[in-house]
Amino acid sequence: MTKLSRKGILLAGGHGTRFYPATRSISKQLLPVYDKPMLYYPLSTLMLAGIKEILIIIWEHERHLFETLLGDGSQWGIRIQYAAQEKPRGIAEAFTIGEDFIGDDAVCLMLGDNILYGDRIATVMQEASAQTEGATIFGYYVQDPERYGVIHFNDQGMPIDIVEKPKNPLSNYAAIGLYFYDNRVVEISKQLKPSARGELEITDVTRVYLQQQQLSISKLGRGIAWLDTGTPPAWLEASNFIQILEHRQGLKIGCPEEIAWRMGYINKSQLLMLAEPLLKSGYGHYLQTLVS
Repeated sequence: MTKLSRKGILLAGGHGTRFYPATRSISKQLLPVYDKPMLYYPLSTLMLAGIKEILIIIWEHERHLFETLLGDGSQWGIRIQYAAQEKPRGIAEAFTIGEDFIGDDAVCLMLGDNILYGDRIATVMQEASAQTEGATIFGYYVQDPERYGVIHFNDQGMPIDIVEKPKNPLSNYAAIGLYFYDNRVVEISKQLKPSARGELEITDVTRVYLQQQQLSISKLGRGIAWLDTGTPPAWLEASNFIQILEHRQGLKIGCPEEIAWRMGYINKSQLLMLAEPLLKSGYGHYLQTLVS
């Protein structure tokens, strides 16, 4: 049996207008969430899923900033590529932009401003990544579902619809910005029509799988935190959340160097080399203590 190959896509484009004026000169995904760039957190999630080939979709004029920060990923034992989005046409455009990168593989898409935390994240991600057919999305219980794409269920608890920002939501489960699809997603995306707001909606992609009865919903329980850092208040809440946990436990969250080492992507010597230029910030010292 051929092992499933899955690639990852991170969305890091967009104008970040809800952060203006802070993001007039820099991508939102490069802003720090406490002690790390925002993009480190979703990147770490993909790495925990066992995904080692990742495409980051950016604005072309910001390419050098991402390349300076992340390079080609080889320092973490992964491979990072970049592709430019000309203008925001919707999340689902990622699959047509990344068609050549995806090739014949399955794909996982994650939004660059989403953060997941919990002791089962690696297991949950790897289980979803191992699915050979269909799609998997994740539902998270929120008190204000009208702000999100909402998953509607029937009396048996089976998903029956996904509605984008409904006025009268029929459940409190929001679909978070993390999606696992098989290779058919490329052709499905090509056939989409723009929505009323002129975008190719990721909800419409997922709905195709739902209609074909090939959609799995994984509900994330209380032991997992989902943080959407898409607004300044949410960004500040996420920064405070990370700071409190890291200070309390002495463990880093969303640390790609540590994840690369624990996943076996790099060895001890490589980890120590990565730590050396980061010693003054304390980040490098943390990496050293992992293997001391």
